Amino acid sequence: MNLLIVGGSGFLGRELAQQAHAAGYGVTATFATRSGDVPGVRWLPLDLRRDGEITRALEAAQPDVVVNAAYRKADWAITAEGAIRLAMAAVQFGSRLVHLSSDAVFSGADVHYDESAQPDPITPYGAAKAAAETAIRLVVPDALVARTSLIVGDGGSQHEVFVHEMALGRREGVLFDDDIRCPVHVGDLARAVLELADSEHAGVVHLAGPDAVSRHELGVLIAGRDGLDVSRLAAGRRADTGPPGPLDVRLDSTQTQRALSTPLRGARVFLRCRH
Repeated sequence: MNLLIVGGSGFLGRELAQQAHAAGYGVTATFATRSGDVPGVRWLPLDLRRDGEITRALEAAQPDVVVNAAYRKADWAITAEGAIRLAMAAVQFGSRLVHLSSDAVFSGADVHYDESAQPDPITPYGAAKAAAETAIRLVVPDALVARTSLIVGDGGSQHEVFVHEMALGRREGVLFDDDIRCPVHVGDLARAVLELADSEHAGVVHLAGPDAVSRHELGVLIAGRDGLDVSRLAAGRRADTGPPGPLDVRLDSTQTQRALSTPLRGARVFLRCRH
């Protein structure tokens, strides 16, 4: 299988590229500003705001499957319009499309969200992701839209870096104890995405862990795994001091998990020890 990973130099994209290459797939990955460093992977520059670059990337890769892991939170042109451009191009080239979406498409009003839940975003990023989802499902009915939650790894995620800086006294701040998500390990997520990419699944799937934890509890778990000073991790309430946005959003991945052989572990499991 030939795979084109759009956003391949990002945290998830890099893991996808590594796993896909190790599995024997032909892998082409794209980057916006700086090429990735995964050996055996072909790297191409790509700006999703430019139709010509999308076409050239697909012509070069000739992919059986396109996985879109690219986004830029403050940029509607990339997160929404760029994703739609890519979807339309994938149709023209006859490529299967796997689009990565986010729990940010939900407001948190219902707390628990399964695959049938309708987006009701309350932030610009959530609105961009929801717009991309809606258009893709109309333009490419057999596409797979995979919503996920906080992505954590073995030290390289933004949340882990923030926790380390706080615990080492290099950065001030708080970790919200009322901001709740269902974190997933980047390795589990990448394996699940590749399993679904090589299948006939279509529509919306949820790829999140079963454990609902606050950002503060997640920070404590990370600090415990990495031997950091937990007492330095100050807790706070996002409802009182934080930026606007969803508070408690719990993706229910039960239905998707039944169709997967890849287990999606909870944060309280995968943060017990290093991998």
